[in-house]
Amino acid sequence: MILQDAKSAGRVGKLLSTPANENASATAYPRVHCDFRNLSERFGHNSKDYARQFAHIYAVRLTKMRELLTRGIRKKWGPDVRIRKLFELQEEESRKCVILGTLFKHQELKPSILKEISEEHHLIPQPPRTHFVDDSDQLILEDELQRIRLTGNLDVHLVVTGVVCAVLGHEDGDGKFLVDDYCWAGLSEPVQRPLQSAGDRFIVLLSGLNLADSGDTLLPLQLFVDWIGGFLGDMGEQEHQACVVRVLIAGNSVKGCAEHETPVLHNTYKTDIGDAMDATKLLDDFLVQLTSSIDVDLMPGEFDPSNHMMPQQPLHYCMFPQASAYQTLHGVPNPYECEIGGRRVLGTSGQPVRDIACYSKLSDPLNILQHTLEWAHIAPTCPDTLSCYPYYQEDPFIISECPDIYFAGNQPHFQSKLYEGPEGQRVRLICIPAFSKTHSCVVVNLNNLDCYPVCFGTYSSVDCGPDK
Repeated sequence: MILQDAKSAGRVGKLLSTPANENASATAYPRVHCDFRNLSERFGHNSKDYARQFAHIYAVRLTKMRELLTRGIRKKWGPDVRIRKLFELQEEESRKCVILGTLFKHQELKPSILKEISEEHHLIPQPPRTHFVDDSDQLILEDELQRIRLTGNLDVHLVVTGVVCAVLGHEDGDGKFLVDDYCWAGLSEPVQRPLQSAGDRFIVLLSGLNLADSGDTLLPLQLFVDWIGGFLGDMGEQEHQACVVRVLIAGNSVKGCAEHETPVLHNTYKTDIGDAMDATKLLDDFLVQLTSSIDVDLMPGEFDPSNHMMPQQPLHYCMFPQASAYQTLHGVPNPYECEIGGRRVLGTSGQPVRDIACYSKLSDPLNILQHTLEWAHIAPTCPDTLSCYPYYQEDPFIISECPDIYFAGNQPHFQSKLYEGPEGQRVRLICIPAFSKTHSCVVVNLNNLDCYPVCFGTYSSVDCGPDK
């Protein structure tokens, strides 16, 4: 059995109070603790002003990322390369130069409100789509004043709207820019953060509980709670579990999808509300067991009862009357960034990864996660195809400091890779599988960034996926 001290457990008091448990306490392992800092202040909404235009966020994104791009340009193409604005291209007379700006993809298949109106009038019926890539897609680069179409060595299908980049080439006679090479903003220089302890410290990541359709998930979920609490395994396993310092739940805990498996024609609204309430009660029962022994960070997901626009705000504590009595329950936003034991952790509940897959030929979630890291932006498709708050003076999704752990929740299966940057950056990329489908979580060693899945189902029904 693993014990959490009374200071971290809040108003619960002592976990061992009976004489029978006093004998057990001789073999109980105290929960190891790590220093923790919540770094997600920029994802909070200090004011709610929806009257501004979304163009401001693109302008701020380009301005703030220009310095990162300029540094990457000098390192890749040398200090003497010419960097020009779009309106200065006419003076270059087809000589090679570098221009930088925000990419925009012109896609005929992209959903449009004008097309939806046309469908209502039975003019141009459009078949339903989940992937909007076509060979006719065009790539355009925009800066503060102008735009120009790009051709050449930059594949339109491997980028998305909103990515800030620099391209090396020249303008051809047709008013297009012929790209010879390109450069992303990339990661910032690595920051040396001393680890809190030389011993092993672990965090556990899981997502996609989907308790609205719990089905066969409840037993694996209870096994997970018992495993975290030290009620499973031998003494060696319990001692190992005492080194788990935090559990992070990356979204879609209440509900995991938008569709109903069995369509309901009558009282659909009331049925949805009833299912959500029952699932929230189940989630509260699950959290009250978990938070009695360990700190838990609870992120909202795409289908959880939170605001739809990114960044999503923390789930309200009134939804969890039992678990909220513990100070170890921490409602956090999506995206979420924190520092645990000297390691910087950054990630989302998976919406940016899914959205990028819909508007490009990037299909592997781990590959998409690596691209967003190289683009230095968590959600480049915000606000074009992924809704977000209309920021005016900042873009909170820029990755300004290199993380040590970068994750995306609610993925089809477990994937992991240790990404090594050109300046010695080492980032553990993690795709967290949906627990309702795989009955598995992910364990990360804060000491050496090793990562592995733990499954609570039969091997025949669980596909944890590869680790790279």
